Amino acid sequence: MYVSMKYILDDANKNNYGVIAANVINLELARGVINAAVEENAPIIINIGQGQMHKHASPDIMCDMIKTLAIKTHVPVALNLDHGSDFNRITDAFRNGFSSIMIDASQYPYDENVNITKKVVKLAHSQGVTVEAELGHVGQANTFDNKNKTLYTDPAEAVKFLKDTKADALAVAVGTAHGSYPKDLKPELNFNIISDIKKYTKIPLVLHGGSGSGSENIKNAVKCGINKINVCTDTFNSCRNFLKERLMENPEIDFLSLMIELENAAKETIRSYIKISGSCNKANNFSYYEY
Repeated sequence: MYVSMKYILDDANKNNYGVIAANVINLELARGVINAAVEENAPIIINIGQGQMHKHASPDIMCDMIKTLAIKTHVPVALNLDHGSDFNRITDAFRNGFSSIMIDASQYPYDENVNITKKVVKLAHSQGVTVEAELGHVGQANTFDNKNKTLYTDPAEAVKFLKDTKADALAVAVGTAHGSYPKDLKPELNFNIISDIKKYTKIPLVLHGGSGSGSENIKNAVKCGINKINVCTDTFNSCRNFLKERLMENPEIDFLSLMIELENAAKETIRSYIKISGSCNKANNFSYYEY
């Protein structure tokens, strides 16, 4: 079933578990991710990044495809625009039926972040579309700015931000980063920030940069109040590595077979993250609902 992200995250927030939000750009990834959720009987969120949407994953095609896949299954599936920052791209996703929009104005000063976020909230909430915002700034692993504590989310400011914007979920900066961490390096998360923000806001919290952050970090983050864990880099890397290895094994493999196997590779990566998140069998919490 195709649902709003709020519908999924409200249950995760109430019952203290995390939901995987996996980035997809084509049919194989979308089916792999949704099938992983079906096999683990878990709710799932599909992310499409603004840049991904612009370069390849056209919203008019992707949204209809994901809706079609979603209505064929019993597990709740939401579609979220990840890191929306350009208002034209945001409205494009909105018009094409995304059930959630992430507005990322975290690079701006507080007041400007609030004003931009409020504009998106007004648009989205008029049609029951969920809004995720970001306060603090989740940077890039290759620049090590995940260690820059001045970019971390301030709990007191988070309370004010949510009161000012009425966003449905908040992405927090606590030590993770986007992209691939250096080999054998696991980020150090500030779990106290997560706990404090959850204590004082009681809304769903989002961890960006889930890839490579380690199972213990993710489990502890969920215990402290994270309800949505974004995973992109690990899925893309596992699919790339699979294709490389499979073609070396059999350069003449039939293309259809290769795509079917690629879909399975994506599925297994996301299944492993679903198991860490605590969302296995949580699809039982949801009655039939269609966005």
